[in-house]
Amino acid sequence: MQAQQLPTYRGWTWLKEGFALWRRSPALLTFLAFGYLLVLVLVSVVPFVGQPVASLMMPILSLGVLNGCRAVDNGRKVGPDILFSGFKGNVQALLAIGGLYLVASLLVLMLTTLIDGGILLKVMTGSRMDESATADPRITGALLLAIALSTPVMMAYWFAPILAGWWKLPPTKALFFSFYACLRNWRPFLAFGIALMVFGALIPGILLGVVGLISPSLAGMLSIPLPLIMIPVVFASFYINARDVFGLPPDVLAR
Repeated sequence: MQAQQLPTYRGWTWLKEGFALWRRSPALLTFLAFGYLLVLVLVSVVPFVGQPVASLMMPILSLGVLNGCRAVDNGRKVGPDILFSGFKGNVQALLAIGGLYLVASLLVLMLTTLIDGGILLKVMTGSRMDESATADPRITGALLLAIALSTPVMMAYWFAPILAGWWKLPPTKALFFSFYACLRNWRPFLAFGIALMVFGALIPGILLGVVGLISPSLAGMLSIPLPLIMIPVVFASFYINARDVFGLPPDVLAR
């Protein structure tokens, strides 16, 4: 296992190749993407323990989605139960990754209280806020600080589930190598981020706006299938960039 350093243009192709992968099994990949989101939402609404448990489950369910993408990529037929395949191996490491990610995210939010007095923290934790508090200009600085601090946290988490699940790395090593791989490939990831904004938000927004001028009802109808396609395509593109950077374990390559 070695983190490859990819050229910038590869980031532009991840979304395209994610779409191609989705087209090979749209029903399965759509189910996995929305099943992942639905499970996390349902767990997070449980009082007191829901949100921490959902954070702990994130790496396990992420691995399940990526296992499904890997199966489609290899031409293997699998069922919807593959969403929970992450529970079958190295669960302790995956839970630890989720726990460390949760702690780091909370630490970032706590640091923003130095700027806004805790407004952003209350918003993110679902506390009821006065409308005037959310309009406080300090929240802009807190958001900028949160973005700056959460970026390395996301870099450490990005590949960690597959490194723990496919290569059986312990959590600290998985987080370290994920951060290193993202840092080494910041250029293609920047290109990927731009591609997401252009093809995931800008172009669909312009398209819906133009159609809306002609027929608002048609624009409303088109706004429904777009997320149903875009969200699983984005999930599939996560698998593509993981495969590009780290390849696949030998047992998969041998099939």
